Amino acid sequence: MKPLDPRLLRRARAARRYVVLTAVLGLASAVLVVVQALAVAALLAQAVAERSVDADDAARLLGVLVAVAAGRAAVAWAQERAAQRAAARTVAELREQVLAHAVALGPRWATGARRTEVATLVTRGLDALEPYLVRYLPSLLLTALVTPAALVVVLGLDWVSFAICLVTLPLVPLFMWLVGVMTAGTSERRLVVVQRLGAQVLDLLAGLPTLRAFGRETGPGARVRALGDASRKATMGTLRVAFLSGMVLELLTTLSVAVVAVGVGLRLVEGHMTLQAGLAVIMLAPEVYQPLRQVGAQFHASTDGLAAAERAFAILAEPLPDAAPAARRVPAPPLAGATLVLDGVTVRAGDRAVAAPADLRARVPLGTARPGGGRVVALRGPSGAGKSTTALVLLGLLRPDAGRVLVETPDGVVDLADVDPATWWAQVAWVPQRPALPPGTLRDAVLGEAAGGTAGDPAGDGARPDAAALDAAAAATGLAAVVATLPAGWDTPVGLGGVGLSVGQRQRVALTAALLAPSARRPLVVLDEPTAHLDAAGERVVLDAVRAWRDAGATVVVVAHRASLLALADQVVDVAARTLEEVPA
Repeated sequence: MKPLDPRLLRRARAARRYVVLTAVLGLASAVLVVVQALAVAALLAQAVAERSVDADDAARLLGVLVAVAAGRAAVAWAQERAAQRAAARTVAELREQVLAHAVALGPRWATGARRTEVATLVTRGLDALEPYLVRYLPSLLLTALVTPAALVVVLGLDWVSFAICLVTLPLVPLFMWLVGVMTAGTSERRLVVVQRLGAQVLDLLAGLPTLRAFGRETGPGARVRALGDASRKATMGTLRVAFLSGMVLELLTTLSVAVVAVGVGLRLVEGHMTLQAGLAVIMLAPEVYQPLRQVGAQFHASTDGLAAAERAFAILAEPLPDAAPAARRVPAPPLAGATLVLDGVTVRAGDRAVAAPADLRARVPLGTARPGGGRVVALRGPSGAGKSTTALVLLGLLRPDAGRVLVETPDGVVDLADVDPATWWAQVAWVPQRPALPPGTLRDAVLGEAAGGTAGDPAGDGARPDAAALDAAAAATGLAAVVATLPAGWDTPVGLGGVGLSVGQRQRVALTAALLAPSARRPLVVLDEPTAHLDAAGERVVLDAVRAWRDAGATVVVVAHRASLLALADQVVDVAARTLEEVPA
């Protein structure tokens, strides 16, 4: 990433405003630095040379110094305040863009290492941009403003000192480059270690119920400790490099200022320059090197942020799947009474030469949204055949590599690829294998998950389910029995992702939330392996919920392995995987 990457300015509006404000403050700081040096030099020169100071001149110069000190304090305060606010807003903007782009890339893209990379970036990775924006970038802009201004003034006072500064100044970026070459890749390696640690911990948390069932929950502890030690060593290595490079640059700038001061002292002794000019040059010399020295000191503190930003820009540069332009998209037609047509749907399984599903063809009549007008459609096939992938295609989250999904209505036929996703999802309820519940109370988790709505507005139209509807849905899914055993009932706190609830209880929460949406508004329900992690009692709850949807007039498309779900189905669609050579062109 460049010192001031244009991509950051294009992606983050807050960063653009911050750069402009910092440039203005840097210009003000340059003027104040020069005025301060000249005022102090004039006051000291008069006091030393004449051994007395005119009261009016002294009062005027002291007033200037007080104003300059107040001005520099105000500039520093404004810079720090703007930096903190801009850093928070820039990180928030990049987080939102990375997350939205990852979602738009689809669930098949955000798997494995990519999922871990995105999770690391949007949680703690981009936080490392704060040192870059708060410390490094202001120093960079001050170098471009204060250093040239100080050099111009020094040239007007003493050309010899100007020549010395001009010769020694390039040594600072040269040593910065040498240190950077020697430490290349330190931050990238640290970010890789953090991502590896995050991936291991996420996998451990996801599989912790299974590990506890087999009494192996303490086994991965040694591996987590080893990864933690690796992260600590990588972090200490980065800090060690930053300290050593800062020491090198400090020594270099100190020697450079000393050379200028020695030259000024010799010419003062020989009478080749005035005391006022000499004092001004000596005070301005550190200001010539200070901004550039701060750039070097802050560079290593900001490299983690630069590495994270580079990863974020790499994700944002990933091309999105082909889709109809927003201007050409049409609202989803009413699904009640329509027919879904899967016309040769084929999806390639990652980088393998396998399609799962392959050339899937089926017609799925949707319910009429009237009592007794629903149906259950089961997707059947061996593991890896593409059943869950088919569910993602029906949800509009994944575009098939070949074939298409059509929506037939009395008014015509619409390709799902041309439908506005928001209007499609407004008519579909989805319960995944592992529901992700929002934090809050149990009531908030149900209402917030209700058919994809938001807490307090599950229907998306301002309608909030009343207590009777909530109790009826909870009774149908067995969640009412769970609530009865909890001390706080519906007000029981639930952690992020459903922490505090078992897998079966989370499934009941998700089913209850989906049941709260009327079938007239959500005539299509998609269930992905709803009984995968449940015992016999939990399986009966799912079967009862499926019957409730069907009786209410909704069409339930369920990914099924168990015979009980297949026996309940009104229609069974066989899903199979094939090699790409076997798929018809």
